[in-house]
Amino acid sequence: MEKKKIGVSSVIGIVVVIIVIIFLMAALTIVPAGHVGVVVLFGKVKDQPLSEGLHVINPLADVVKMEIRLQEYTMSVASAEGARRGDDAIDALTSEGLKIRLDLTSWYKLIPEEAPKVYREIGYDYDKKIIRPILRTAIRDVVVKFTAENIYSVKRDTVVSEISKRAQELVEGKGVILERILLRNIILPTKIQDAIDAKLAADQEARKMEFVLQKEEREKERKLLEAEGIRKANQIISQGLTTNYIRWYRIEMLKQLVNSPNNTIIIIPEELGSGTPLILNTN
Repeated sequence: MEKKKIGVSSVIGIVVVIIVIIFLMAALTIVPAGHVGVVVLFGKVKDQPLSEGLHVINPLADVVKMEIRLQEYTMSVASAEGARRGDDAIDALTSEGLKIRLDLTSWYKLIPEEAPKVYREIGYDYDKKIIRPILRTAIRDVVVKFTAENIYSVKRDTVVSEISKRAQELVEGKGVILERILLRNIILPTKIQDAIDAKLAADQEARKMEFVLQKEEREKERKLLEAEGIRKANQIISQGLTTNYIRWYRIEMLKQLVNSPNNTIIIIPEELGSGTPLILNTN
């Protein structure tokens, strides 16, 4: 009888130890890098999130891990690229009433301190409930201010900047930061795109011709300046060619011929300057 009591006590002790170990294990949680932990106890969300690392919590509480690293949300015409399967490009109307389609990607991240509020008020899938609607609304609010040609060509950067600004206004107070919006592709109706491409090509050709004309005009001005410089130089030289200078220069040239190693006979007119010297080479 004594042995039976000892056996029962041992079993109870082992069970208690196992229960304690299970509770201790349940009281420990690890929040991975790039995440915060949202503590939920009996349906109530704690206001203070858990940071990365090991934590001791109430064993009865659940911990929802939410990512706070930079994430991307893409809406694309290509079925394999977007957050949703299939064609997920955004349709929007331009200022002249044309429907265009846009592919874009948004970089966003969850504010760590706001994670409990986001989970409580929006849910774990806040990207579908917040990021997506905000992007679609911002794009349509901005695109309607521009023509299709401006969006497609010269105003593209301005459109992206305006969309980012509008999206920042809409996401204010939602616990999320929109880092950047990337406009990946603009899809116009085929006829409109062909017309815009033709106009852009014509404008490019006109700018090219204007450049050629400007270049020729500058070349003309350069040649005129060069001719004017030559004319002035000749004028200065002609003014310096006096009779005495020419006589002196002829004498110097004759000296060089006399002192040359060749057998040269020079017949000089009786009056220097009255005629051309006759030079005979006897070699």
